[in-house]
Amino acid sequence: MPVTDNTSIAIIGAGPAGIAAGRELLRKGFDQFTIFDALDAPGGTWRLHSYPGLACDVWAHSYTFSYAPNPDWSANFVDQPEIQAYLQRCATEFGLDPHLRLKTHISSMRYLEHGAWELHTSTGETQVFDVVINAMGNQHTPLYPDVPGLEKFAGDSWHATRWNHDVDLQDKRVIIVGSAASAVQIVPEVAKKAGHLTVMQRSANWIMPRRKKDYSTLKRRMFRTFPFLIKLTRAWQRLLMGQVEYAVTHGHKRMGQFEGMVRSFIERTVSDPKTREQLTPDSHYGCKRGLVSDDFYPALERDNVDLVASGLREVTATGVITQDGEALEADVIIYCTGYRILDFDRIEVIGKNGLSLADAMADDPRAHKGIAVPGFPNYFLAVGPNGLVLNVSYFLSAEKNIETIVRLLDEARRTGLEQVEVRRETFEQYNDWMAQRFSRFSWGSSDCNSYYRNASGHAPFLFPGNYKEYCKLHAQSGLQEFEQA
Repeated sequence: MPVTDNTSIAIIGAGPAGIAAGRELLRKGFDQFTIFDALDAPGGTWRLHSYPGLACDVWAHSYTFSYAPNPDWSANFVDQPEIQAYLQRCATEFGLDPHLRLKTHISSMRYLEHGAWELHTSTGETQVFDVVINAMGNQHTPLYPDVPGLEKFAGDSWHATRWNHDVDLQDKRVIIVGSAASAVQIVPEVAKKAGHLTVMQRSANWIMPRRKKDYSTLKRRMFRTFPFLIKLTRAWQRLLMGQVEYAVTHGHKRMGQFEGMVRSFIERTVSDPKTREQLTPDSHYGCKRGLVSDDFYPALERDNVDLVASGLREVTATGVITQDGEALEADVIIYCTGYRILDFDRIEVIGKNGLSLADAMADDPRAHKGIAVPGFPNYFLAVGPNGLVLNVSYFLSAEKNIETIVRLLDEARRTGLEQVEVRRETFEQYNDWMAQRFSRFSWGSSDCNSYYRNASGHAPFLFPGNYKEYCKLHAQSGLQEFEQA
């Protein structure tokens, strides 16, 4: 049937992107939608994760929906409980509670005909929707090291994304495998309890000081009374975040300046010359995700903490063996080893002619402007491959993608179309254009080894440009880029 006000829409995921999708659909007059989430409350990643020290590495006033400022943040950087509470409150204030279907895992979906999709839940239910918006986040599926012996360890072990709160780490011998985004938050907290903590670092990361500052009651009252202060704060933070684009651009002076700031930070906070050398990255800024922390380096200075600059070779019944052959014993092993990024096989998605989304994305994850893939009519990605812009917060990228998706649906409604599917030629031209730009940036260079690049050397995660360019590309989007039926 043609796209109308009564078109049924399934949104998969109740995190920031899913909440943004629900709000935008209501704003445009689409009210026949359901937001599915496997968890028991909105929040996505911020509901799933609960490890100690979990916080956002983007300023709080910038890490919000652009249309829903929060004057009540407790600090310039905030922890997980505040962010999850904010997202849950937004879902309610946006009028999304009646549309939520929580504790419901979508296990598979299949394209039928004429734009319809058949969705199956893990409990055996089947529902049919006209449109699907995949708003699942990227930091859900734990990635464990590919080494022998993981199952042999006799003590407790877990991945950071599935924290075991039942185990008391007080006075335990703990090994943390990894030293990146989750580790820099977890290490300082575990160090306060563990009898001895060993941090295994395969490669060093660029870590800026966070400079967290609590907001006084008066400050929060001012934000509430004078909303323009939040706008000014965001504008200033936006200007600073904009410098990240230059810091990851080869040949730009900002790259050297950012690297110099980190080296100075290490010099100020780490006393041992050997440790300082081990903590200094050998890649350019931005090849790996830039991190922020005030207390990771100081935690490594504690008497009960050791840094081992070596990767993991094997897990044994009593601990681990490093790549350098050193045997380390432990009572607990915690894997801070990241996530499977762009894991499109989390849900079986079968498009036209039996095409599997997982197969289509396996070695070469690509999308048109981060939102659409040929062969999957009326199926959209809220933040698909190269649909995330580095120099703004996640919220702005997600909002822009969602805005374009709903605008396309609105155009289809006005023209009486039944389905929209991105043209193969348009898709290829856009991705060819992007491919020429990746080498400009540290994260897209052939000599960069990080989750920004997959095993084939493709850089499918970030948009190779800034937010202004991204907005211009999305403004040019329309049904002329899509097959129409």
